[in-house]
Amino acid sequence: MGTRIGIDLGGTKIELVVLDAGGHERWRRRVPTPQGDYAGTLRAIAALVEEAEHVTGAGARVGIGTPGSPSPRDGRIRNANSTCLNGQPLQHDLEALLRRPLRLANDANCLAMSEAADGAGAGAGTVFAAILGTGVGGGIVVDGRLLVGANAVAGEWGHNPLPLPDSGDLPLPVCYCGRAGCIETYLSGPGLAADHLRHGGEPVDAASIACRADAGERASQASLERYEARLARALASVINLLDPEVIVLGGGLSQVARLYENVPRLWPAHVFSDTVSTRLLPARHGDASGVRGAAWLWPAE
Repeated sequence: MGTRIGIDLGGTKIELVVLDAGGHERWRRRVPTPQGDYAGTLRAIAALVEEAEHVTGAGARVGIGTPGSPSPRDGRIRNANSTCLNGQPLQHDLEALLRRPLRLANDANCLAMSEAADGAGAGAGTVFAAILGTGVGGGIVVDGRLLVGANAVAGEWGHNPLPLPDSGDLPLPVCYCGRAGCIETYLSGPGLAADHLRHGGEPVDAASIACRADAGERASQASLERYEARLARALASVINLLDPEVIVLGGGLSQVARLYENVPRLWPAHVFSDTVSTRLLPARHGDASGVRGAAWLWPAE
């Protein structure tokens, strides 16, 4: 059975895609996520799968990308910003509802799988995929296999401390996880906006800062320069640890084109090598990478 269904379970929408054995899209559908309603979310996913199989006329293996991750202790979801999922046996309940086994991974891992399979990291031995959006997440694929880790937190660089904080990074921002100075507090969209405000900028979002910087506004340009320096330090630590051929960026800030020139120019100062051949690339599949990567949790055959 070569047909695969990928599902991206987001905070505001649930998206489904059907891929054939060659990775070609056969059908796609998106519906709103029932807010704060776990049982309603299960029903919405089951209805999408039923409709997809009716339209395509084929049974399918199902992969799902979700906020947070299943605990290796009991399989229950933890660390999800869609809080109705936390503490719930999501995979168990969906397998019972769909009457088949499924594969589940967090959304950053799905980005990594998609981009390593047939995206910007295709053909690379090691791919690190970083989400720079409302939060900061990461996923690792080595030789086509997703690295999950003993504690199911492989790639979660966003809750490491920002390397080499200087006076411009202080005081360390407090993160929702309870720590201070997490990479996420600097490199997420809200983190960039908060830093811009701390340094005398107007209260605007990350996308507006990028637009204003392009238009020549000095305060926004300075905020992006600080952002790029921090991103270079943070990704250099990933390179020193994993030494990936490709780092792929997803999320809203991945659309800031200047990152792909400026960050690789800055990171050699922090990489323990006389040369850095790691490539920094935007996700080829853009916003569709998460849902495609959920489908790629299953092999083609």
